[in-house]
Amino acid sequence: MLINELLDIINGGENFYIEFKEEKVKPKDLGEEIVAFANSEGGTILIGVSDDGKVTGITDKRIEETIMNICRNNVIPNIIPNFEYVTIEDKKVVILGIQKGLSKPYSTVDNKYYIRVGTTKRIASREELLRLFEGNGSLHYDISPVPNTSIRDLNIDVIREYYFKYNSFDLYDEEKEQVERLLINADILKDLNGEKVCSVGGLLIFGKMPSNSLPQNGISFAHFNGNDISDELIDKKVIEGRIQEIAESTLTIIKNNILTPSTIKDLKRTEKEDYPLIVLREALVNTLVHRNYSIYGSKIRIFMFNDRIEFRSPGRLPNTVTTEKMKVGVSFARNPFLVKYMENMRFIDQLGRGIPMIIKNMMSISNIEPKLQELGEEFILTIYKSKSKF
Repeated sequence: MLINELLDIINGGENFYIEFKEEKVKPKDLGEEIVAFANSEGGTILIGVSDDGKVTGITDKRIEETIMNICRNNVIPNIIPNFEYVTIEDKKVVILGIQKGLSKPYSTVDNKYYIRVGTTKRIASREELLRLFEGNGSLHYDISPVPNTSIRDLNIDVIREYYFKYNSFDLYDEEKEQVERLLINADILKDLNGEKVCSVGGLLIFGKMPSNSLPQNGISFAHFNGNDISDELIDKKVIEGRIQEIAESTLTIIKNNILTPSTIKDLKRTEKEDYPLIVLREALVNTLVHRNYSIYGSKIRIFMFNDRIEFRSPGRLPNTVTTEKMKVGVSFARNPFLVKYMENMRFIDQLGRGIPMIIKNMMSISNIEPKLQELGEEFILTIYKSKSKF
């Protein structure tokens, strides 16, 4: 790193990605900072700089060895940081680069999980910790138990219809204990401290009113007369229920809000599709199935503008999936329970064809490639109309 670049960073002060530490920082404190960065988006720790941005320097010739031992012994699983020296006014500063962790969640040796929040670190909340485990693939939130629920929160008629159609047996022919055992084996019910409660996925697929226990469930739809959220609001709706019902209802709402242009030739009216039904359905179902349901208080948001539709899903991409990988069909089932049941009900397939299919169809119609992006704690899929229409 160049000296001028480093001085600019120091003058900018600490932030989400930058932390200052003096040479005599305790191994425990430095280990906590490293864990927080690894569990978040990564960052840089400048050692030899005080909290107020004064360059104090370092004198310990073995500091690299000391830091590497901290990363090996005080961080679980251990990590290998980027280590660099820079000399400013005859004072050495260590630039310690911490990459965004690929093996989240990371903890300290005393089993504390830290995350970076603003300019500081703090212990992860239960929900944040669940997201860290989920991001590593070691936990699937869709089969986690939902406290204060029971089999009474499930629509047994819907479950019976599913098993009769796809497993060829009638649930009503079974004894109560056998039904309960079957639902537990299917992860629709879970055992929580001796009580039988619903799983997240069980409620989302088979619940009577899933949003009562999972307020994050559902879609918030808004249609604007323009290309910005500050423009006139034409329509606004909140769609809740079981996710298969949400998919169908939202698809109808979007179709009703699309103004379909048409031309008349030889006394015949010809309508042109701006957004093919197969694209809308795929985008909707993918958003519902793959969103991060551990993020409370955040529904899926769909914004319709004159030039595009945005599908905004809570949660960043899971595991090692990137937007570029998605374009060629690489996928990761964040919610395998939901994927399995929605696949059985013919809403999706598991071949990873969703995004490539959407891109191919929209390119043939609008010649504008759909946009895939992560913005904060949202993943956004944007599909565009042809530029000739706006």
